[in-house]
Amino acid sequence: MNTDWNARIRPAGDRAMLITLDDPRPVQRLASALRVHAIAGVEDVLPAAETVLVTMHSVSYGVQVRRELVALLDRLDHEPPQADSPDVSRGTVPETEPVVEIPVRYDGADLPEVARLLDLSIPEVIAAHTGTIWRCAFVGFAPGFGYLTSPDGRLTVPRRTRARTAIPAGSVALAGGYSAVYPRGTPGGWQLIGTTDLRMWAVDRDPPALVRAGSAVKFVVSEE
Repeated sequence: MNTDWNARIRPAGDRAMLITLDDPRPVQRLASALRVHAIAGVEDVLPAAETVLVTMHSVSYGVQVRRELVALLDRLDHEPPQADSPDVSRGTVPETEPVVEIPVRYDGADLPEVARLLDLSIPEVIAAHTGTIWRCAFVGFAPGFGYLTSPDGRLTVPRRTRARTAIPAGSVALAGGYSAVYPRGTPGGWQLIGTTDLRMWAVDRDPPALVRAGSAVKFVVSEE
């Protein structure tokens, strides 16, 4: 059955459109396709968990952008994902694509609980976390807070039943199928598995965010 993509595209003001896809995987695939095959008039592409916001340079591009979005969505719906595309990575990325390496001290307070929830040993959790290429699906919650997905989702754990009132900057965490690094001290309910000294957000850096939507990320065990 063909999807009515027009019904999935809604105006968001006069210079933006919101595409609702209801699943992170096609969101990542659409965002990647829009970066590779730019549509004339599109200013920015902002993926979230189940939506993609497309902003335009001018309201005059609205009809053309909507038409091309529908065509692109229909094509992606009928084409199988490519084996080497970012959203279906099996732990590799194209040689030309940079990978952000994040050294981690696996000393998080929730690491034993994460191992218990997954029925793994602590070394197995660490090996799984460092043994894949993570992909930033979208950024939210706080500047520089990237929601990272793995190809197989094997480290999916629930959020803590009780959130912490303060989580230090640099905390590496898991929750709901995502991994993330807290860019600043903030309350939060994710499971803490480690810490890093890297600054995820720095206003004196260009761009300020170390990880952006679409970035490939690899965690490595810190040698410190």
